[in-house]
Amino acid sequence: MDGSPDVIVIGGGIAGASVAYEIAAHRSVLLLEAEPSLAVHSTGRSAATYIPGHGTAVFRALIRASAPRFPALAEELEAPPFLRPLTVVWAAFDEAGERELQHLLAEWAAEPDGPHALAGAEAAGACPGLRDVRCGAITEAAADVDAIGLHGAYVRGLRRRGGRVVRGARARAITRTGGTWRVETAEGAWTAPDVVDAAGSWTDVVAALAGVTPAGLTPYRRTIALSPCTLPPGMPMLIDAAERFYCKPEGEALLLSPGDETPAEPGDARPDELDVALALERVEEALHLGLRSVRTAWAGLRTFAPDRDPLVGARPEHPGFHFFAGQGGSGIESAPALAALGAAVVTGTPVPPDVAVRPEQVSPARL
Repeated sequence: MDGSPDVIVIGGGIAGASVAYEIAAHRSVLLLEAEPSLAVHSTGRSAATYIPGHGTAVFRALIRASAPRFPALAEELEAPPFLRPLTVVWAAFDEAGERELQHLLAEWAAEPDGPHALAGAEAAGACPGLRDVRCGAITEAAADVDAIGLHGAYVRGLRRRGGRVVRGARARAITRTGGTWRVETAEGAWTAPDVVDAAGSWTDVVAALAGVTPAGLTPYRRTIALSPCTLPPGMPMLIDAAERFYCKPEGEALLLSPGDETPAEPGDARPDELDVALALERVEEALHLGLRSVRTAWAGLRTFAPDRDPLVGARPEHPGFHFFAGQGGSGIESAPALAALGAAVVTGTPVPPDVAVRPEQVSPARL
């Protein structure tokens, strides 16, 4: 294990930790993290919600399959529940928002727990303080996710299965000789038949280091802030159907975002003051809560493939080098099912029957 595990996973966020845990049921696994701590970038900076019907058709299937897997994982990993019920309300404030909401409702129609439509008065009643709303939608099947608790449980579970985690181990060189890959870091060098590139916004950087054609992934900055205010009882998560903002209760404050998607280089993302101001302005216009300032603000990177579906598996010309990336804004809510799918692809075992996504749907070959 010290020098030659079966699988080397690069990246210690929710993607790497979850797929490493699932792979460790079949193979010996080494998890390498470039930073001194795990989950310091996207995983630790997420709004961390589980919303049925969110994302592309592939992600919706993975999110749906993850619903029963969250409580099963909590029991399996001997952890507290990862989900806390959360009502989510979508609101359309103008014609553009109404058109977008109708499009979303058509997509959600096949989702058993997906949102259902609300008239304007119903939407206003579902979200205290909401004004000037044309129409909306609601789901009671959503949840807040304990992202850090989930990530930590995966890491503990990986170690329990004999996996090893090395921090501060940024890949310096990745080479292939014969049927094995060699990964060199400041903390040591290891060889394995299989490497899993789960490096988030750095995924294409790691691929290029290995001489593998990059997948064309794009990181986007997303800004989030906490604003102190007195929240009305029963405050749900509110999402603008036109994607100009979202907000939700967070303790005694309101978590809010302008829903920004600004292309960025891989790195330690920082919030933009204008984006924070836009979030405050848009949420205040919708809810009239007297928001004037923020307690703190941060930003994370959400990384997407060109078609916004996840990327799982190897290119035929680079056997044994597997992508596990492109989770975008759904990495946490889809983690249980996506990790099971990724482990099946890497180990060549059958995809679990409850994960209704075929490997070819997420293969790098599609790009």
